[in-house]
Amino acid sequence: METYKYRFDQSVPAQDLEDTFMLALLAVESMYGHSRVRMESRFNLDKQNRTCFIDAATKVGGDLASIFTGFATKEYGERAVMIDREPAGGGCACNAKAPSGMEVAV
Repeated sequence: METYKYRFDQSVPAQDLEDTFMLALLAVESMYGHSRVRMESRFNLDKQNRTCFIDAATKVGGDLASIFTGFATKEYGERAVMIDREPAGGGCACNAKAPSGMEVAV
């Protein structure tokens, strides 16, 4: 499983971060439909901590990560968006703290 964890600079307003993520989610839903996005994507947006987790193990999740990365770096700049990638087979699955399903913390 390939996952991405995004961390955002304090200069990025939390509400703007959520708006950018929701726009990326809307784009993916436009491509795959709402039901498929619900079934095949896992993510967690934590506005308070300015972090976002996206599981890119599926095509839907990978496209969400790609679109969100593009929107966020264009909107806030390369230096304001830090991305940590854990490739497939990296680390012990027992230590993973990935959320189940879709979550957007407010």
